[in-house]
Amino acid sequence: MARPDRLMRLMDALRRLPAPVTAERLAARTGVSRRQLYRDIATLRAGGALIDGEAGVGYRLTEDPALPPQSFSRLEIEALVLAVGELRLTGDAALEEAGRTALARIIATLPDAQSRQAMHTVLRTFRPPPAPVETSVDMGLLRRACWEELALDVAYRDLRGRRTRREVWPLGISYAAGTLKVLVWCRLREDWRQFHAAGIEEARPTGRSFRPRRVALLRDYAAARASGGAG
Repeated sequence: MARPDRLMRLMDALRRLPAPVTAERLAARTGVSRRQLYRDIATLRAGGALIDGEAGVGYRLTEDPALPPQSFSRLEIEALVLAVGELRLTGDAALEEAGRTALARIIATLPDAQSRQAMHTVLRTFRPPPAPVETSVDMGLLRRACWEELALDVAYRDLRGRRTRREVWPLGISYAAGTLKVLVWCRLREDWRQFHAAGIEEARPTGRSFRPRRVALLRDYAAARASGGAG
């Protein structure tokens, strides 16, 4: 699990579980060892989280009363609900569920009046969802490889049926009607490539990182597209 995701899950557990929460229970809830849990608690504290307690006693998250409650305009609330609803058009069930979970967390922090507005929005989308994109590759692996800048060894079959194996640097994932593509920097061609996710028959980490190249490569790709030099 990526470190930011792990820390977010720990914060969520501290908010939801009855306090004080033992380290053992938090470790089980977040899927880490107690030793790692103690390190994660220290990281959150260093980042400004107000967490009372200690090992052997239990932990309690103390929200800062000086912070104002989360607040959005009514149109912003409508936009958030509509955007999350549109995630079903990606055909990515995990992404859709993540959106619903995030929206529920946001709504839970709103004042009562705005929370009611979120439950009774007037903007709707009625476009039928597409059939899920059939893929044999783990989309979670592709997302993590993009986020953490991990090189992948992939077996890829293109639209003409030609099969190749190559090392790629995953840069981003794009969704369109019935199509799911992965933008990569191909080490075989030393160029950008758009792979259809359905054509990726196998993907595994090489153990090599291309950090910190992702942002620069995406910036260069955007510039090349603007000038008509990238597909």
